[in-house]
Amino acid sequence: MAIAIPRRTLAGPVDCAGVGLHSGAEVNVRLEPAVSGRDRIFVRTDLPGTPEIPVQLDRVRETLLSTELATDQANIRTVEHLLAVLAGLGVTDVQIAIDGPELPLLDGSGAEWLAAIAAVGTVELLGAVSVPVLTEPLTVSEGDAFVTAVPAEETRLSYGIDFDLAPIGNQWFSVRWRPDDWEREVVPARTFGLAPQIEALRQQGLIRGGSLENALVCDRDRWLNPPLRFSNEPVRHKLLDLAGDLSLLGALPQAHILAYKASHRLHVRFARELQARMASLVSR
Repeated sequence: MAIAIPRRTLAGPVDCAGVGLHSGAEVNVRLEPAVSGRDRIFVRTDLPGTPEIPVQLDRVRETLLSTELATDQANIRTVEHLLAVLAGLGVTDVQIAIDGPELPLLDGSGAEWLAAIAAVGTVELLGAVSVPVLTEPLTVSEGDAFVTAVPAEETRLSYGIDFDLAPIGNQWFSVRWRPDDWEREVVPARTFGLAPQIEALRQQGLIRGGSLENALVCDRDRWLNPPLRFSNEPVRHKLLDLAGDLSLLGALPQAHILAYKASHRLHVRFARELQARMASLVSR
């Protein structure tokens, strides 16, 4: 079962620049309007032949602390924040040209992407995309972490996290998938890091571009760079990650989706299970 929503693209080009979270590389990004049916697609302008990377579940290559899409010719990392903002705005067709391997982290949230896109606006296109409607529960899990979905009259996202660090602890948040709610309650929430893990991650070649300017960081007792935008900003940011990963389906399903202690890997696994279920229903 599915419902249709109109296709949308940007009303004009959008330019952004910044540093990638993991690569530490300075990159320039241009979002350009696209024709109906073009879908969301990345273009690596720094590589020979300017290879394209479609925004599709089957292009996910890596999910360690971010989501990476790849083809045989190119890859693009940390796509989840931008994809979450585009999904919330209903943008289905856009070309994203970038001169490096990773999207810029900007301030660590989706707020700068949202402001830049809002400045030019979006326009409706001919055609429609299908929004899957969940008709029975679906759950994937790893240990006590899970992503589950149940049928609902409208899309809602809920998340829970639990860290053995006093500044974070146990947090829950739930939001309706409606533009005003989403843009106000989730998009401004920044990514976060744990001070005891930073050196080990950098030795693995990760978070080279992370700083106190683009991520919240805490030790066992306090935040190193307050103030927070929300008292429960970390769990709200996890909702941003979840929406970005689920948008690889093309559109978020109509369902109440609840995640607990999940990861990009588990988000993507859930999306693949849902995609397979929907394909099975269509083929019957």
